Amino acid sequence: MKRFMLAILLLPGVVLAAADSSPAMPEVPKDPVLEKAAAATARQDWTGAQSILQDGLSRSPSNPEYHNLYAYSVRKGANPDMNLVFKHYNEALRIDPKHRAAHEYVGEAYLMVGNLPKAKEHLSVLDKLCFFPCAEFSDLKKAIADYEGKVVKQ
Repeated sequence: MKRFMLAILLLPGVVLAAADSSPAMPEVPKDPVLEKAAAATARQDWTGAQSILQDGLSRSPSNPEYHNLYAYSVRKGANPDMNLVFKHYNEALRIDPKHRAAHEYVGEAYLMVGNLPKAKEHLSVLDKLCFFPCAEFSDLKKAIADYEGKVVKQ
């Protein structure tokens, strides 16, 4: 019995040591569309980000990240076309129903149009997707609380 307990206690160390000696994972190639879009977004160049992502979508229409970030850049720009925003967030989620950022961002978009119940639906989905609290869940939860605080004050 003592040997069994000792083996159980030492096993994690053996597993970690074995993991450390494994060859390094190959580096994932960077996506030039996402890199350029991220740079434009960092400058708050929403029109530039939209153009980059539209080009990316024309070449890769099944990329959920392109749809998500395109919708984000439209939503953040001046006078956003919310129909276009929802179209692309919904397409990102159709392609990848577990896309956490798309759930967060579409929830925020629903708050922009005053649809609190739909925003809460996406918060509920994130609650299930995030085993531990994740940034997307926390950010949407805060956005909902801020929205509810403004509605109560009015």
